[in-house]
Amino acid sequence: MEQLKEITEIKELLDTKQYTSLRQYLAELNDADIAGLMDELEEGELLKVFRILPKNLAADVFSYLDLDNQHMIITSLTDREAANIINNLMADDAVDMLEEMPANVVKKLLANASPEVRRDINHLLRYPEDSAGSIMTVEYVDLKEALTVDQAIERIRKVGVDSETINICYVLDAQRKLIGTVALRYLLLSQGDEIIGDIMHENVISINTLMDQEEVARQFKKYDFTSMPVVDNENRLVGIITVDDIVDIMEEETTEDMEKMAAIVPSDKPYMKTSVWETFKKRIPWLLLLMISATFTGHIITTFEDALSVYVALTAFIPMLMDTGGNAGGQASVTVIRGLSLGEIEYRDVPGIVWKEIRVAVLCGIVLAAANFVKLMLLDRVGLYVALVVCITLAIAVLMAMFVGCLLPIAAKRLGFDPAVMASPFITTIVDALSLLVYFQVATMILGL
Repeated sequence: MEQLKEITEIKELLDTKQYTSLRQYLAELNDADIAGLMDELEEGELLKVFRILPKNLAADVFSYLDLDNQHMIITSLTDREAANIINNLMADDAVDMLEEMPANVVKKLLANASPEVRRDINHLLRYPEDSAGSIMTVEYVDLKEALTVDQAIERIRKVGVDSETINICYVLDAQRKLIGTVALRYLLLSQGDEIIGDIMHENVISINTLMDQEEVARQFKKYDFTSMPVVDNENRLVGIITVDDIVDIMEEETTEDMEKMAAIVPSDKPYMKTSVWETFKKRIPWLLLLMISATFTGHIITTFEDALSVYVALTAFIPMLMDTGGNAGGQASVTVIRGLSLGEIEYRDVPGIVWKEIRVAVLCGIVLAAANFVKLMLLDRVGLYVALVVCITLAIAVLMAMFVGCLLPIAAKRLGFDPAVMASPFITTIVDALSLLVYFQVATMILGL
């Protein structure tokens, strides 16, 4: 409701050409809030508002806009205006934008960037995608260990304006190797003639440039930091990662895992920005694969068609057995996938995981079989032997499902695949086939089919 009111006010100021008032009104809002309002405007209105913004504010707001609006703005700007945007963006934000832009737009932006900005961007683009080096920023405050506190504060005043954060400063030796950190509050509370090397914190926890971004997020969670230094293989400081980048990574990784668990090819576009054709292309491969694999289930039923014609009642319980097995396997797989994602489960834990899931499966299988036996005898009024076939199969299906559900994600990760690929749809297909095989084998043994 509040956003609607603000959008209406912005449109009124645009319609009445009160540009000075609009400029003042926007200057009082948060950068992200301005971007959120601009994303709701028509293309022409958005461009007008963007040109009204002060130069420094425009660059900050630009980094929060969605990709389509960024593309539209860049292509409409003059070379001078484009240079202002790229030169005022933080290096990591600039790289994120350039990686998604068409080649002609990237060429235009880099051509108008200052030599320093172009160097920083090219430096970040060298690192593998989704590595710490690709998401870090090179705007940070570094200090020499021989500086005094007063000299350090003076340096912060000079370079801090263009830095991502000044809360933590990084102490380097003559070879630019990271040897310590010092918090801004300690500088403010220390005597002016004290030496940085004497007051710095030497036990520095850093991240290697090639570390995967998921592991980076885990390091932030483990140590509860708001920023962490990124070093190369020789421990030279090359950048920092801040917690705002980690929030974006967590959202990206979670979305990707959810899509894989639903058997969808991951997409980096918002749902409403993805066309029908793109959505179709991302869903159809897995649907085709699962459909083909599900034909095994149909083949099993066809093989035992004569047996089913003798005991038609067995057919009615096939959906229940398959669904229960699939659900049990899905529960086990989701639990294990989460543990793998958070680093709680290692390969050495496999025996313990299997033993735990077997015990859980036995307990679940007994309860489900007992409840189902009562239902079959009292409500469905089937014969004792049919009830035994269904209940024994149900218990075995749950056991198999949990066993498969816990092992497949671990096996996938061991082979270099994302564990999320082995989530519910894939496991359900496997468990369905196994459940039917067990069902008909148990029926053959007990009913003599």
